[in-house]
Amino acid sequence: MADPAVNNNDAAALASAEGDDTEVLGDEPRSILMGIISQLSKGMDLHRVTLPTFVLEPRSMLERITDFMSHPELIIQANQIEDPVERFVAVTLYYLSGWHIKPKGVKKPYNPILGELFRAKWKLANDTESFYVAEQVSHHPPISAYFYASPENNVQILGDLKPKSKFLGNSAATIMQGGCTVSFTNRPGEHYYITMPNVYARGILFGTMLLELGDEAIVKCPKLDLVCNVEFKTKGFFTGTYNAIAGKIKRESTGEVLYDISGKWSDEIHFTKKGGKKETVFDAHTAKIHPKIVAPEAEQDTNESRRLWSKLTAAMLQRNMDLATEEKTKIEDEQRAVRRDRAEHGIPHELRYFESVGSENYILKLKDISTDPETAKKQIVDFIWNTPAP
Repeated sequence: MADPAVNNNDAAALASAEGDDTEVLGDEPRSILMGIISQLSKGMDLHRVTLPTFVLEPRSMLERITDFMSHPELIIQANQIEDPVERFVAVTLYYLSGWHIKPKGVKKPYNPILGELFRAKWKLANDTESFYVAEQVSHHPPISAYFYASPENNVQILGDLKPKSKFLGNSAATIMQGGCTVSFTNRPGEHYYITMPNVYARGILFGTMLLELGDEAIVKCPKLDLVCNVEFKTKGFFTGTYNAIAGKIKRESTGEVLYDISGKWSDEIHFTKKGGKKETVFDAHTAKIHPKIVAPEAEQDTNESRRLWSKLTAAMLQRNMDLATEEKTKIEDEQRAVRRDRAEHGIPHELRYFESVGSENYILKLKDISTDPETAKKQIVDFIWNTPAP
């Protein structure tokens, strides 16, 4: 395929923590939302509920995941650190750096359809590249699998997201099951296992609508005997603040605290070394988002996210919610028809890039990736862009 063009439609991805994160709905959208909510019961699974287009973010969840690759210099620099504790600290910072990129108010990315793809690459400051592919590998339950690699920098990330949404009254919770594994291919056996915080949409019945991250996430590297527990704090009714985090980096075997973590994921993040001073290690307001490169829609496969949802996205950007609803319904109806046809004829869905290894777990189909960076790069590029559709 032709070399992808630099993405010029990243407005949603570039909306960071700056400015007001809240949203107040007008009477008509609030009335529509109240009509849907009136049919729900507390604790109900929201995955099968059709949401109105005005609560959607104009991009797919498969693209939303790339927010965690927005500061690639952090993970590349981490692998260059020889001290194992400092390297673990740097990986933890990389993980915390992607959360500040989000739309204003309560917006949910498109639910990817089964077999949907998203592919991208980045050109990095050190004249190397990194590559990404994501695939919707399951519809019920929804599971998105993804793979990111910068072979010249010996970095690989394999992960999956398994969101489960619940209605909680004036809030909706997305329980973010799944996680990812960060690996440095030049450091055999050194794998960092990372889980996700949960996401809460507040104020959907009354008050101001906003998104909060909550509960605990973990970064863990068994080989280094290190673990980090990060609490994403939700604001109390009378006390607290939005977007606060608190955590500790410890030796897992002894419980010895090596670093404390504080600050806000939407603002400044602070690390305090044992016996040392608090340092600001990340500032969301000044951090530059590294642009990804995506092929023009005309060169994408029909099931690639931007091409698949292009008419819906265009309608949303024009604020034509009637047309957006029509385009969204077309895709959903087509998918229902495809599923019915497969079920009637006993035809299973075949995955393109990933394969199942047990209950809801997926690995990359590409095996035996070379330890030589240049050879690995050729393998990965060929795999992502030349693997035919099943």
